[in-house]
Amino acid sequence: MIRPIDIAKKLNISTSTLRNYETKGRVPTSVRTSKGYRQYTDEHVAYFTCIQSMEPGFGMEATSEILGFIQRKEMNSALRIVNEVQANLHRDTLLAESNIQLLETESPSVHDAQDMVWMSIGEVAQETSLPRSTIRHWEKVGLILSSRDPQNGYRRYNRSQLHKIRLLRTLRPAVYSLDLIGLKQAIAEMDPYDIEHAKRIAHQSLQFLYKIKREQFRGVYDLYKLCQILNIIG
Repeated sequence: MIRPIDIAKKLNISTSTLRNYETKGRVPTSVRTSKGYRQYTDEHVAYFTCIQSMEPGFGMEATSEILGFIQRKEMNSALRIVNEVQANLHRDTLLAESNIQLLETESPSVHDAQDMVWMSIGEVAQETSLPRSTIRHWEKVGLILSSRDPQNGYRRYNRSQLHKIRLLRTLRPAVYSLDLIGLKQAIAEMDPYDIEHAKRIAHQSLQFLYKIKREQFRGVYDLYKLCQILNIIG
């Protein structure tokens, strides 16, 4: 049996965090001593380690869902969630690479000419596969700008704003972090007429996504070790 304080020191987290994970069902219920103190096992340590390892790459919501399936020995359901999150990240990585290719082939003169072409919010939503509500939200929080069509008052966007929307699109499902906040702020402040600046941010976004891929790789490794301890995988 292992004391909470020993696990907390090992993982560099607080004992209250351990209790919170247990209360929310992310790990099995602990054993109690005759005086009511929690005691954990090596199995609990593996769960706590897995949470810490998976959260940066998968997010806490997906991690909790995955570990819930693991507790119920529903391995196939757990792997489905793992694969869905990884597939979404791969899709967004391809989009980030596509953004870079588009920016690399665009000359300033073409960029200036395209900025005179306006797109409705419906056209932007269709081209980026984003809900209109997401585009309106990004405008509301100041990440992008629109103008109004003088004929009907509807929102419209030029190609410069479309570049911002495409960059934000690749980061939309990313796990919350300070790096993510910084990237979104950089996109919001990006000079839409500075192609070189846009290229740098596009490359930074791609590297950020590859960092998450590495985090996911580490998380899957600890998930595999947990499954071995539970004897639900060969």
